[in-house]
Amino acid sequence: MIEKARPIALLLARLALGFIFFAHGWEKFASGIDATAAYLRSEGVPLPWLSALGTAVLELVGGVALVLGLLLPVFGTLFTLDMLGAFVFVHANKGIFVSTDGFELVLGLAAASLAIAFTGGGALAADDLWRGRRNRAAEHPVR
Repeated sequence: MIEKARPIALLLARLALGFIFFAHGWEKFASGIDATAAYLRSEGVPLPWLSALGTAVLELVGGVALVLGLLLPVFGTLFTLDMLGAFVFVHANKGIFVSTDGFELVLGLAAASLAIAFTGGGALAADDLWRGRRNRAAEHPVR
């Protein structure tokens, strides 16, 4: 029973995580990269404008990639590192709870990203569809 539910559970987790990251990237662009950079500067983040642009692009593009199930090891790892940076530079000294701008959200997002990076995306993941097509082609070479 568990094995049959795993692809659907991973699909739902991947869709939720991708949506959350996409929304955060969209928010950074919508409020303006300069405003995001100003916030990061106030938190002591190095290269705040470049950090704001880089995270906004990663979250927007990577969020779509997660929804599609594309390049999951790459984007899962990049999101884990992104959240590690958010933890270290912004949230670690503010307690755990999100109500105090603490680290519970970034910790959860990092853990979920790490899990997706190393377990795959479940049902309908582009990575698995591509891999399956490649495996079938290897089994039946064109002569």
